[in-house]
Amino acid sequence: MFEYIKVLTSFSVDDVSKARRFYGETLDMKVSEESGALLLHLSGGNETLIYPKPDHIPASYTILNFVVAEIDRAVDQLVGRGVRFLRYDEFGADDKGIVRGPDRDIAWFSDPAGNIHSVGQLKTPLPM
Repeated sequence: MFEYIKVLTSFSVDDVSKARRFYGETLDMKVSEESGALLLHLSGGNETLIYPKPDHIPASYTILNFVVAEIDRAVDQLVGRGVRFLRYDEFGADDKGIVRGPDRDIAWFSDPAGNIHSVGQLKTPLPM
């Protein structure tokens, strides 16, 4: 088996400058630019590479799941920063777009390139 020292996840966007503003300013995340791409510096020392792709097609699935302590507060803060939440009424979303379930509450939004992300509050701990 090969040996590795780190795992780096990645996804594409159609406009790196819009992505830098969204992740760095709107979501208030630590972002650095490297060789025309972005690095999101996530909790726990993890990073995600965001790279430009001229023929970018948005992911049709959730790329990043942000676990939060209080989903209502997180959704309200993001809405206040201009984030629009996606509505999945078939899952029973409430007025804020939050789907409330027995093990977690979750709400989805997209970045300027159309990639889907979520904020979620867990009701049981993640298995480690």
